[in-house]
Amino acid sequence: MPFTRFSNRAVLFLVAFVTAVFAACTTEQQSKPAEPARLGKLGTVAFPASCSNHAQANFLRGVAALHSFWYEVALDEFREATTIDSDCMMGYWGEAMAHNHPIWGDPQETEAARKVLEKINDTSKLTPRECAYLQAVKVLYGEGEKPARDRAYSAAMEKISRDYPDDVEATLFYALSLMGTVRAEDPAGLQIRLRAGAIASDIYQKNPNHPGAAHYILHAYDDPEHAAQALPAARRYAEIATEAPHALHMPSHIFLQLGMWPEAAASNEASWTASDQWVKQKNLSISKRDYHGLHWLLYIYLQQGRYGKAEELLNVMRQSLAEFPKDDPRNLMFGTFTYASMTAAFVAETERWDAAEQLLGIPHAKTEDSKSHGGSSPNPMQAYVVVPQIPAIFTRGLAAAAQGSRDAQKYMAELTTIREQQSGAKEPFIAQVVTMTEIQELEIAAMCNVATGNFDDAIKTMKQANALEEAMLSPSGPPNVIKPPHELFGELLLRAGRPQEAAQQFATSLRRHPNRARSLLGAARAAAKSGDPQGAAHAYAQFSRQWQQGDAKLPELREAQDYLKRAGAH
Repeated sequence: MPFTRFSNRAVLFLVAFVTAVFAACTTEQQSKPAEPARLGKLGTVAFPASCSNHAQANFLRGVAALHSFWYEVALDEFREATTIDSDCMMGYWGEAMAHNHPIWGDPQETEAARKVLEKINDTSKLTPRECAYLQAVKVLYGEGEKPARDRAYSAAMEKISRDYPDDVEATLFYALSLMGTVRAEDPAGLQIRLRAGAIASDIYQKNPNHPGAAHYILHAYDDPEHAAQALPAARRYAEIATEAPHALHMPSHIFLQLGMWPEAAASNEASWTASDQWVKQKNLSISKRDYHGLHWLLYIYLQQGRYGKAEELLNVMRQSLAEFPKDDPRNLMFGTFTYASMTAAFVAETERWDAAEQLLGIPHAKTEDSKSHGGSSPNPMQAYVVVPQIPAIFTRGLAAAAQGSRDAQKYMAELTTIREQQSGAKEPFIAQVVTMTEIQELEIAAMCNVATGNFDDAIKTMKQANALEEAMLSPSGPPNVIKPPHELFGELLLRAGRPQEAAQQFATSLRRHPNRARSLLGAARAAAKSGDPQGAAHAYAQFSRQWQQGDAKLPELREAQDYLKRAGAH
């Protein structure tokens, strides 16, 4: 939905309107902080509710799953709680909460949540604290645009956290709600995230086994500049909630931001295994596995020079996609996008340009079908159909340009068409896609210029690409722009015989993507060609260490080893 600024008065009105619904709540106050309950492999939470003891156990497990974004399990647990005890009104609160996925950007399941909230009837036995939670979730699923409701809900959670300062859950859900208000174009987004991180950090210091405290720290500090602050929580979170696949994956956000590839690999290996086991245990569709984590794992293997392992994961994704249910368009679209993104990363990182057509032909064919779904004006639904095909189009275009093929112009034109169709869109997600698509067009154009020896135009083009990329949000995870423009610019400058300028581009790329393999290799080559043997040896040594588990016969690894041997540094 479009992001619109709303006045504080409008937010307060939404909160006040819903408050009247729960006037029948009891006036009994919570006398003391709740004792935390240990929930096996999901962590420790403390959330007293007016439910039977049996139902309370399921309710608490649902809350813990909610904090780890394990929404499927949260739904099951909350539904079980209300099945056991139909008077467990807070179970309906939890079920409704599980239909909202802040930070992820998934469409909110608003109607499903509203139907759940209709089941809340007798609130006379609830405490004022419980009624406040119900009031807040009613605001979240009330009338109006999603951004306004997110802000109103956050205001409601802030009030609960102040009225009940000993309620750890309220404070953490408030921290999460803050991050849920952030939109891509919001200039205050970073400050809001840091505020949420400070709140979660304070709770974490006092409650080191709470899944939400550790989890929200990671999301708050998920950028290259602040990631180091989240490292202790990253190391701890996977130990808190070992059962939840997302809890096993999430630490890799911080590890990747810091270029800690072994830790990032272990994190996603554990996440993928847990996800696969859960799907088999529940006899669910293969489409329910955590392919997001699989994508990250492939990217991480590529940064370690483990191309063979990465190719195995690509085959897993391709085979899995073939088994996705055809009557589940949402998961099918996500699976197509994930496969295209994984393949694009594989081709770009390995520079196996001749494999692009074979590996990406099928997703590209689906792009042709998608063109009939949209017109010439910005169309959110069309964007969600077309976007999954962009990685395939770009990579085929970049590969064609790298091989001197005229087909590069064809793919560049396809990207231009997509960008022009979506230009002017107000939805933040689509606006970012437009920017990324323009960067990718410029990268293909620069590669085409280099192929014809036109380095001057290539350099001008890459400066434009850099400026666009630097104006975007800080990178999180595998680069959204599959080939980071500073890295590509550095490589083109090396080919133009300008190694000192290339070194500057690689340095910038490494600040934005620490220990990224191609940027490390580029930095080593630039230093060597600039007459800086010490700098070259340092970069080659770092690259060689990073590729200790890499495939033995890769020419890049041999290049690093040979240089270090000649320099007497190996």
